[in-house]
Amino acid sequence: MGLPLLGETLSLLVTARSIDIHPFFKERMSRYGPLFKTSVAGRSIVISADPDFNSFLFQQEGKLVEMWYMDSFAKLLRQDTTAASGYVHKYLRHLVLNHFGVETLKHRLLPQLECAINQRLQEWAKQPEVQLKDQTAAMIFEFTAKHMLSYEPEKSSDTIALNLSNFLEGLMAFPLRIPGTAFYRCKKRQQKVIQVISKLVEERLNSGEGGRISKTDFLDQIVEDMRTESFLTKEFATHVLFGILLASFETVSSTIALAIKYLSDHPSLLQQLTEEHEQILNKKRRDCNPGLEDGLEWEDYKSMHFTRNVINESLRLANVAPGILRRVIKDIHVNGYIIPQGWAIMVVPAALQLNPEAFEDPLTFNPSRWKNIGSNATAKNFMAFGGGNRTCAGADFSKVLMAIFLHVLVTKYRWKKMKGGDVVRAPTLGFADGFTISVLEKQA
Repeated sequence: MGLPLLGETLSLLVTARSIDIHPFFKERMSRYGPLFKTSVAGRSIVISADPDFNSFLFQQEGKLVEMWYMDSFAKLLRQDTTAASGYVHKYLRHLVLNHFGVETLKHRLLPQLECAINQRLQEWAKQPEVQLKDQTAAMIFEFTAKHMLSYEPEKSSDTIALNLSNFLEGLMAFPLRIPGTAFYRCKKRQQKVIQVISKLVEERLNSGEGGRISKTDFLDQIVEDMRTESFLTKEFATHVLFGILLASFETVSSTIALAIKYLSDHPSLLQQLTEEHEQILNKKRRDCNPGLEDGLEWEDYKSMHFTRNVINESLRLANVAPGILRRVIKDIHVNGYIIPQGWAIMVVPAALQLNPEAFEDPLTFNPSRWKNIGSNATAKNFMAFGGGNRTCAGADFSKVLMAIFLHVLVTKYRWKKMKGGDVVRAPTLGFADGFTISVLEKQA
């Protein structure tokens, strides 16, 4: 179980220069099997790479287990916010789906996303090079913050995006408020962001009668609901907004960067992707009135079959978050053992998504594998957006954003890798020396 207090935390945080399962998990799975116990950051934890047990676990939400985060994350993002359950969880999920779900994407967000991505890529094309993950994260954050809070970074001196960048480095850290530690840096960044969001909430509350004349954004809805929902205090709302903003860009920006890396390494796959999007544009030119062929519609997105395969394969390999955590609220009996109340269980998506029994040649980037994979095979072995009734409410938004980004990129631009791009896990996904590319506009 490792050193007293620290447990095996240091082994978990060792940087591994590979897309493969982090050695901490892989070595112990080889030694103990798909279920084993350890201690991380002073907590007793059972690690699970067993798809059947994971499926059972996600069905026991509120019965045998509850949502939980590492102490570092709970202290950064209030435990009562992260562990929202029952009515509160349903309310928050409905709120996210109402503003980022399929119907909103169809009728409002898709053209806005395309416009924002076009603008950002035009800016990139004017620069000698860009740090792909960081710049993509900033683009996603600014779009999400504008939609949620009507936040306009160009009119504000507050750098929320900068303070949230690389935030995940502290979430798996030991929760010590000591200057120089990853957790300390995260706490300082979080405090700055919370101050900005709290100020925005306060301004909206003080604007009278629920906000503005046109009540359209996420914060407007929260302010309106504060009148009837007792749990919606200013402090709770501020931390909810912080959590959703944080969740909005980290996985997507890392996955986009990984997809671009693999497409750069596989020209034939890039060509296949480009052809799919050129066909969409050609069809629009034939079917639409002159001047209207450029705007994507929902039917265009649904026709991006190979693109979805590229996205799924990138998500499968990325495994941005090292684990999905639950806390045991009632003793669990499994394989002759008891997981005691109060222990935590970490489901490790990488152990499933990089399992050769589920995905042949799992470390190879092969989007075509998704042509023949049935829903039964992926139900227990693919959890890019979580599992059970806690599946990410923003999954459709994330997938649409990635698809539109790839569409604009391959139809209007070409790129060249400048430096970096070597994948590391520590245990979250990252790039050892960043990933810098040069974006060039295609000639008509």
